[in-house]
Amino acid sequence: MFKKIFLLGLTMLSIVSCSEGDTADVTGRIAMKGSSIHTYLVIEDAQTHKALKINNYKVYHLERRQNEIVTLKVKLIKKAIGPGFPAEVEVVEVK
Repeated sequence: MFKKIFLLGLTMLSIVSCSEGDTADVTGRIAMKGSSIHTYLVIEDAQTHKALKINNYKVYHLERRQNEIVTLKVKLIKKAIGPGFPAEVEVVEVK
């Protein structure tokens, strides 16, 4: 139990304390979000339950992997502003 809590805290700190340009591994489900006019692809982090907008998903054809759980190495581009404006990341590697 303690190990799970420790790993959860460590993952949350890695995403939250990650400054722009740093990389981190994120495991979660790929999903399309937004409205009919403005849609974007996100990875919903399994640890923190936060969505991270993926800017370069077309390079890795991640739109084909919707509803799959994947592990990505990502670089933080822009921090989250608030509800409806998730943090933006670029994929460095699909693991």
